[in-house]
Amino acid sequence: MSLRISFELSDNDIKHFRGAMRKARQAVREMDDAAFINAARPLLAEVERQRVPVFVRQRLDQLQALVDMLEDKEWHMAQRERERVLSVLAYFTDPDDLIPDDIPGLGFLDDAIMIELACKELRHEIEAYTDFCAFRSKYDSGFRLRRNPEKRARKLAERQQQLRERAERRHVKDEEQGQDKVF
Repeated sequence: MSLRISFELSDNDIKHFRGAMRKARQAVREMDDAAFINAARPLLAEVERQRVPVFVRQRLDQLQALVDMLEDKEWHMAQRERERVLSVLAYFTDPDDLIPDDIPGLGFLDDAIMIELACKELRHEIEAYTDFCAFRSKYDSGFRLRRNPEKRARKLAERQQQLRERAERRHVKDEEQGQDKVF
């Protein structure tokens, strides 16, 4: 038997998470990217061994995808996007966040909410990265293409630029339609 629980975050709830994100962004400015990524890895592995709700597990998978975006040498994230992802990692690795992580079943709920909010805001960039990875994989599967690394680099850069422009157009459209940014 499963039980479905849903809830709505009020403006005050969002305000709280914005404040937590601002605090996390301060930490991001004081440390390098690798420190947050390295701090998140063992915690992600630890959570992988725990029984956590599906909602939390799915958000942690999203967090891993965000880390992949950060580390991908061929996907050059814009600084603004990097800071958002690193801020989520900073919040995730903070043992003194809203709900202590050691509470069984619920400890990572606030982390999952923060990940969800960040992914909502970065949805166009995440989609662009997914499309970039598919393009790269298809491009790399062609035998003749492996012979010319300069051409490959140029084609990947061109595709990345197209995808970034698409993401930006979608953000502009969202703003025109009154879809507010979360953070």
